[in-house]
Amino acid sequence: MEKVYDCAIIGGGPAGLNAALILGRARRNVILFDNNNARNAVTQESHGFLTRDGIKPKKFREIAHKEIARYLSVICAKREVTSVSRKKSKFELVTSKRERYQSKTIIISTGLKDVLPSIDDIHDYYGKSLFHCPYCDGWELRDKPLIVIIGEQVQGFHFIQTIYNWSRDLIVCTNGNPFQNSKQKGFLINKGIRIIEYKIKKFAGKNGQMEKVVFENGESASRRGGFVMPQMIQASDFGKQLGCKYNSLGGIAVDSFGRTNIQGIYAAGDASVVNPAQIIIAAAEGVRAASGVNADLTQKEFLE
Repeated sequence: MEKVYDCAIIGGGPAGLNAALILGRARRNVILFDNNNARNAVTQESHGFLTRDGIKPKKFREIAHKEIARYLSVICAKREVTSVSRKKSKFELVTSKRERYQSKTIIISTGLKDVLPSIDDIHDYYGKSLFHCPYCDGWELRDKPLIVIIGEQVQGFHFIQTIYNWSRDLIVCTNGNPFQNSKQKGFLINKGIRIIEYKIKKFAGKNGQMEKVVFENGESASRRGGFVMPQMIQASDFGKQLGCKYNSLGGIAVDSFGRTNIQGIYAAGDASVVNPAQIIIAAAEGVRAASGVNADLTQKEFLE
């Protein structure tokens, strides 16, 4: 008889890992699928997680897996899930190797993907001297001359304000788009912030450490780092496959225990929260979703 898990967790980031830990401690049979394609793989250090501030993402995962391994009812599978479907009262998960697994519940914790502006060699600097979260990396760039790339993002003005807390030496680049809000533009100019509307041609520097930004009009500016607002999209479409509702920010809509609108399906981490995207928040969301799973399974089993 094919094994049926209490919960299948799709995504091995902080949310999925913490969900697995909690469910393991709740004596649940769990399978955690991890395709080892973490969003923060480009990050040199992770910050803002008490007792783990400055830890390397790889080390964080190693510690997490070591702790989870104490709970023998949790299996960590290095597999990529390609499809999920409901089969009567259960869910069937199919991997890229065409393996099939069954589970009573699912936690979607596949997170987000960053779509960066189309700029030559931007990936060489992203995660090293160009970042997306000032709370994660602003301290390391404090008081340095920075560039802030906002593109067409409507939240750009708030983003700039936030970064101004760490450095007053800012150049704002719209990367070829006009800065349409004249009132906001006036505020920035009064703060001594230069606005450049030309597209960025490339960055210059060594080993991912930015030294200069070159614009398509031939201008250049000496900068020692910066922040960019990437477009954030769901790393998987499992929520859509299963009919889950989404919130206004593009995350899977959940209640206070990670429940989606589809019974038996839960979501956690960046897949549901979207912003702010911090590992301590994602991990906490994993706890909430795991608590929801265990509570619902316990109630069902107790009343049978």
